[in-house]
Amino acid sequence: MKRVAWVYHPDFLLHAPPFEHPESPERLVAITDHLGGVGLIERMVPVTPEYPEDADILSVHDREYLNRLENACRRGDLTLDSEDTYLNRHSFNIALLSAGGAIAGAKAVAEGTVDRAFCAVRPPGHHAGRAVGMGFCLLNNAAIAARYLQARHGVGKVLIVDWDVHHGNGTQNIFLEDPTVFFFSIHEHPTFLYPGTGRRWEIGKGKGEGATLNAPMAPGAGDAEFRTTFEQTLEPAVERFRPEIILVSAGFDAHRDDPLADLQVTEEGFRFMTRHVIALADRYCRGKVVSILEGGYETSSLTSCIELHVRELLGE
Repeated sequence: MKRVAWVYHPDFLLHAPPFEHPESPERLVAITDHLGGVGLIERMVPVTPEYPEDADILSVHDREYLNRLENACRRGDLTLDSEDTYLNRHSFNIALLSAGGAIAGAKAVAEGTVDRAFCAVRPPGHHAGRAVGMGFCLLNNAAIAARYLQARHGVGKVLIVDWDVHHGNGTQNIFLEDPTVFFFSIHEHPTFLYPGTGRRWEIGKGKGEGATLNAPMAPGAGDAEFRTTFEQTLEPAVERFRPEIILVSAGFDAHRDDPLADLQVTEEGFRFMTRHVIALADRYCRGKVVSILEGGYETSSLTSCIELHVRELLGE
């Protein structure tokens, strides 16, 4: 059995919506209750995140943006930059702690104390840009973890696999001109779903041209389409890029029961994607995988998919 870090902090629950909202602490409560109930948490290595150093956050986000986010929380603002991205008085600190969770998982894998990591963090991150919060996201956890690995552990090339049903526009924009971070996103087609980006012709820019790969799926697509895309599109790209570690922006809202999208992925689809990423990691980067929670808003499918995801990470 593989050693898998369980990255979690009870303070993640303090970021709570001031109005009805799909991204709520109850998501994480359901995940911890379910994984605990089936005996998986006790089989993982507990890792408690700490608040990150400024330099790690500033490697991705502008100081002015961080000041704006902190001040908005202090004033009691209910949202930041867009109506769907809520705040409460804890949000700035918990966003930092969430980024610290992604860093903690990355550190544990990079230092070899675990083989893989699952970071049960929130708020999610993949829509957050360098100077903007959007799509429920305040700080880009995956991007911060990638930069942390490069700056603190000498990692040269990082692959980010984003299978959240919404395109990871924030992550794409942060690394748009960077050839050292390959960003792959599979998501519902932007014609039909937020945030309206992630078309096939978005391939990166300048030195980063070719290091962005988008696979938009038509409404109704499911396990078969995802399998084909992983095998025929992602796999050869990874072979060319040859990453040193793989980060997963692990959203589970492409599930057929999720209320925010129109894809038809099942639990078996998420099992396949997890297995495929692990196989690629085994082939190119000594099995190093850091999974970071993004979306997923239907409790039953969210918890069942994450259970299978964690079982695969454990190597069951």
